Amino acid sequence: AAVLLPAQPACAELNAREAARGGEFNRGSAQQFGGYDLRNEDVVGVYGKDLRLSNFTGAEMRGANLMGANLTGAYLMKATAFAANFAGANLSDALMDRAVLNNANFTDAILTRVVLTMSDLTGSKIDGADFSDAMLDVKQQQALCKYAAGTNSVTGVSTRKSLNCGGARGALASSPSRYMTDESGVKPEAAFDASRFSAYQ
Repeated sequence: AAVLLPAQPACAELNAREAARGGEFNRGSAQQFGGYDLRNEDVVGVYGKDLRLSNFTGAEMRGANLMGANLTGAYLMKATAFAANFAGANLSDALMDRAVLNNANFTDAILTRVVLTMSDLTGSKIDGADFSDAMLDVKQQQALCKYAAGTNSVTGVSTRKSLNCGGARGALASSPSRYMTDESGVKPEAAFDASRFSAYQ
């Protein structure tokens, strides 16, 4: 008779292999934290600020410190980051949908073109945060606009303007790909060399 052995979680095996290879696509700064327990972890202090394209999918990140981190293109889908510190972090092009971000600190953070659909930012600190062309649910955008203030120290963009607070009803909603259909949209500069995503180089 065949004996079934308990299998190790596929995500854990993938994380171990990716980490051993030096990150996603074996290139640069990407690190694997998918499903990890990073509660109250000083992520920046332990792993450094360069966390571009890193994977935090489903990670437990309550109270984690990512202050000033470069999280460009990072994956934070379904992450639980209650009261996490993202102050001054660059989260451009990050995928953060279905994340728990209550009471998180996004003071002076850059969240341009971030996908935040179905995420909860209730009570988050957003003074000086830049949400230009980010994708948020309408109710979440309206809730943030009730207390949005400040100007981002890097981009010079007003938080209220980036959230389209007080925008005309029916106005074209911002989205990460707005530059492709709206002539007034600003095309983002390439953050990574195309060869980074090639399996043949």
